[in-house]
This record gives sequence, structure tokens and C-alpha cells, in this order.
Amino acid sequence: MNALIHAHSGLRWIALFLIIYAIINAVKGKNAMVFVKRDRLINLFTMIAFHTQLLIGFVLYFMSGKVTFNSGWMKVAASRFYGMEHVLMMVAAVVIITIGRKKSEKSEIPSEKHGYIVKWFIIGLVLLLAGIPWPFRANLGGAWF
Repeated sequence: MNALIHAHSGLRWIALFLIIYAIINAVKGKNAMVFVKRDRLINLFTMIAFHTQLLIGFVLYFMSGKVTFNSGWMKVAASRFYGMEHVLMMVAAVVIITIGRKKSEKSEIPSEKHGYIVKWFIIGLVLLLAGIPWPFRANLGGAWF
């Protein structure tokens, strides 16, 4: 269980790096008017990292002691965060990232492909940053790693 928690927490940094890198790459590529295999692979690996993170998160959701549905769990900030807020924001973010990648894949125009990545990945990134239990968020028990 501890290994899963550390894997989920550590993979967060890889996934965040990849999405930021994909956004920067798409902004640069939008002006270049080309969409090459490298661009497609960056977006694919970003999506794979987030889907992997989501799968580990689902395992933790059902096995972790942080998620409890005792009477009054919505009144306890940490229980509400892990039981509802965190999982909803992360699922929404992964869905948005996936939609953006799929829209990019279907487009024929390179600048449009990059535009979809920029728009949808930034929306996903905002949701991700809001849904992470950062250590500075009071009473959530989050850690840097």
C-alpha cells in the first residue's frame, strides 16, 4: 500500500512535467505550422502518464484509509477532499486531456492540432493543480513526494 502511495505521489511530478512540456511544445509548434511524430509522441506519453496515474489513484481510492464514508464525512475537510473533490477533479482533468488529444489527432491542420493541445491541456492542468493535495493545503495530509 505504501508503495502505491509513493508511486502515485512520485508519478505526479512526471505527469506535471509532461503536461507542461506538451503545452510549451504545442505553443512553439503552433507557429511552426508543422505537426511531426515527436509532437504526437509527447502528447501520447502525457496522456499515458495521466491514465496510469488515474488507475493507481482508483486503486488507492478503494483501498486507502483516507477515503471513508462514515456518517458526516462531508463535514470533514480531508474526508470530503479525498472522497469526492480530488477524485472528481482528477477524472475530469484526465477526460479533458484525452478529449484534447483526440481532437488534435483528428484535425488535419498542424496549427489547429497544436491549438487543441494548448487549449485542452491548459484546462486539464488547472484542474490538476486545484485537485492535488499540496502540503500547504491545511489538514489534507499531502506531501511533496
